Amino acid sequence: MPGSSPLVTVIDDQTLWDSEVDRLGGHPLQLWGWGQVKADGAWTSHHVEISQGDETIGLAQVLVRQLPSPFRSLAHVPRGPVVPDPALRGLVCDAVANWCRKEIGGISVTFEPDWDASDPLEVAGAVPSPNPILYPKTLILDLSKTEDELLAAMSRTTRYDIRKGLRTGLDVRRVETEDEVRGVLDVYHETASRAGFALHDDEYYLAIHRYLGDRSLLVAAFDADGKPCSFVWDVVSATTAFELYGGQNDAGRSLRANAPVKWKAVTISRDAGLRRYDMNGLLNDGISEFKKSFAQHEDELTASFDVPFSPLYSMWNKALPLAKKAVRKVRG
Repeated sequence: MPGSSPLVTVIDDQTLWDSEVDRLGGHPLQLWGWGQVKADGAWTSHHVEISQGDETIGLAQVLVRQLPSPFRSLAHVPRGPVVPDPALRGLVCDAVANWCRKEIGGISVTFEPDWDASDPLEVAGAVPSPNPILYPKTLILDLSKTEDELLAAMSRTTRYDIRKGLRTGLDVRRVETEDEVRGVLDVYHETASRAGFALHDDEYYLAIHRYLGDRSLLVAAFDADGKPCSFVWDVVSATTAFELYGGQNDAGRSLRANAPVKWKAVTISRDAGLRRYDMNGLLNDGISEFKKSFAQHEDELTASFDVPFSPLYSMWNKALPLAKKAVRKVRG
């Protein structure tokens, strides 16, 4: 009934949840399998439906992490909630925040929506998140365009690398088996060592392959010895492909395989009927410059925001950067 208070219901059926996420055009980080991946670590996942009358107006996969005393916990809604009607986004966020306050408590809930930054949004008690996880500035390819239109928007070098890969018969394909996933992880370890960034342990990445199944889109180039040398790893919903990871080793750089690999992931997504290919974050680095070579625009999503529940909220956000710095120092 229009104007009635929204009802929040917990969903405990994976098939039902994923079908609703797809039906309402949700992001792949709202799929059940992503919550399972995170639940293998420090998080737990909750799945709530927000309805008004007989209509589902929103969905939210809420990830919860326990914190040291006295902070208790924090909640996170990655690239959600799923709200098909822009006019109801504020209402749904309010309902999710109220549910989290009552059922989870702790410090706060962080929302990181998959919505254009230009869309108006009002959420009661919301403040900009001082410690976001996802980046609002990104590059999203419109997969309703033809392949020729997508190619025409690229830089000349990227377009040349893609066509050269096609012309020379570079072996670029979707990775299906766990053994090949492990080979890709060898490439990722080499990439991380060269670039100086930390990785999860291998089991984390293998969990993505296992829990997401067909929703895990891992594409790799293979060298003359049949070993992976370059890759890009996406997760996909019915509408959106979202890049998680990528890398290459010396053989991949020699073959200039990065562009053909990413292009293969784009074309697989387009052929599957998806509407968007999100490259997941633009920074001032070489990786982002490569991403930007695929189009002549950038996209800005709604910036991360928190709804605080506790007077300890400010204390936690001041402590978190110091804790991260300490962990990096120990690892170094």
